[in-house]
Amino acid sequence: MTEPVETRLSRRRRLLLVFVLAVVGGLTAVAALCPDCLEADRFRRWGYVGVFLAAFLGSSTVIFPVPHLAFTFAMGAVLSPLLVGIVAGVGDTLGELWGYLLGYSLESKLRSMRIFPQVCRWMERNGAATLFVLALFPVPFFDVAGLVGGSMSFPVWKFLGATWLGKTLKALIFAWGGYHSLNWFLG
Repeated sequence: MTEPVETRLSRRRRLLLVFVLAVVGGLTAVAALCPDCLEADRFRRWGYVGVFLAAFLGSSTVIFPVPHLAFTFAMGAVLSPLLVGIVAGVGDTLGELWGYLLGYSLESKLRSMRIFPQVCRWMERNGAATLFVLALFPVPFFDVAGLVGGSMSFPVWKFLGATWLGKTLKALIFAWGGYHSLNWFLG
């Protein structure tokens, strides 16, 4: 006798929740307990791989802010700002997938958040535009949109596409800003 589909789905969501919480909790613990582990110098030696890792880790912590845009800004002056922006955008987007998965796992629990109904209305009207616009701003508010997107089972390909466009544009602005301002300042 097979178990109902709802039970299997519920079990999968619980397992996914445990996995996502372990990864996000571990990354957040590293960021909080070992700030030296996230020093820019460690990533700078790795070039574009360091840019990717800093952006990925910076957006993977969900709600706990890690200032990876400052690193993108600085690396824009050292490496090609175009490539820094693109690589940081990819890393930032993939890191946000953890928030999406957390939202997917916690769908019923998130409805009690005060901000949930408003973000939910934005996502229902035009989810891709909401994600794109929120991804442009360097504030942790995007994490809420990622959680809501996951809880609504917003198509993951749309989530990744809209997030990548917004995060990459933001990273390009920061990288070019670093290129122009730091090179001007340093002579």
